[in-house]
Amino acid sequence: MRVMGRSAGVARVRVLGALGVLAGSVAGAVAGVGGISGQAPNPDGLRVVMEVDTTLIHLGDPVSVLLLVDHPADWSVQWADSLDVAPFEMLRYEVAAAGAATGDGGASSGGDLATSAARLTLTSFELGELELPPIEIPLVGPDGAVRTLFTDPYRIGVESVGLDESGDIREIRGPLSIARNWWALVPWLLLAAAAGAGALYMRRRMQARPVAEIVKPKTPPRPHHLVALEALDELERSSMLERGQVKTWHVRVSEIIRTYVEGQLEVPALEMTTGEVVAGLRKAALGSRITDTFHTFLVRCDLVKFAKLRPGAEASREVLSVARSLVEMTSGPGPEAESAEAAGGGR
Repeated sequence: MRVMGRSAGVARVRVLGALGVLAGSVAGAVAGVGGISGQAPNPDGLRVVMEVDTTLIHLGDPVSVLLLVDHPADWSVQWADSLDVAPFEMLRYEVAAAGAATGDGGASSGGDLATSAARLTLTSFELGELELPPIEIPLVGPDGAVRTLFTDPYRIGVESVGLDESGDIREIRGPLSIARNWWALVPWLLLAAAAGAGALYMRRRMQARPVAEIVKPKTPPRPHHLVALEALDELERSSMLERGQVKTWHVRVSEIIRTYVEGQLEVPALEMTTGEVVAGLRKAALGSRITDTFHTFLVRCDLVKFAKLRPGAEASREVLSVARSLVEMTSGPGPEAESAEAAGGGR
């Protein structure tokens, strides 16, 4: 268990009080069967700690997960409207207001420390050793810079509800007798005979009349990058931004790029979180520059979609310009082009 400064501890108790959690119960859970997953603060003074109250539950029992984010006071945590915790199910999701404190507790040099917290109540109806996946937590700095923290994965065992063995063992019952009424089978036999006769008639009729097979030439699929660029052009000509539909604009831009990534780069982005998409792009060996650009683009769209961030019209059009650049950079010969270009620049 990590040791915190006095002032940072005061802020943490204040945040837990906003969630209605007693400090004694949290300490008892951590000292028992629960666990803490924490990270060392990065150079910006950002750190996330996850406290889980148990490592073993029965089917359908609740699991309490506390997320604590240490950050400078001029930074803000953009909690998402919903979190991906599969294979677990979310029962409750509560976010507390940030508590400010002054001290060392992981903050950047010369700045104030704040702690933001959220409590999740989870359950599972699957048996076995399940893993709570990493939870993505974006933060926005005073200059608009976006940093993303991830919790560590955490394993929780799910057992079946035990049987009550206190009762007496009952005698085995004998087999039940089935009343036989042969007349009840007559309609079914007639129906089966009619169906068989109909099938035989249709088969003979089809055999007597040869059917000329007409093979139509298949239309070749259109290139994925052309489809994506046309969709982006159509979105740019729309009047969404003039009508104030900023969220719908960013959702559509993200959907176009995710569809393009799924078709062009064979990464199933439409069914993945942003972190999973970036991991898939790294496996596709696109190069760090292109992968980082994809990551920044998807995080900006997620902040508008889930964290209720509302950029202006000019910033929204810049997102579309980044999307068009991503398509143009990845629609050429492939990832080898970037490696060759980098090698040529080195010479």
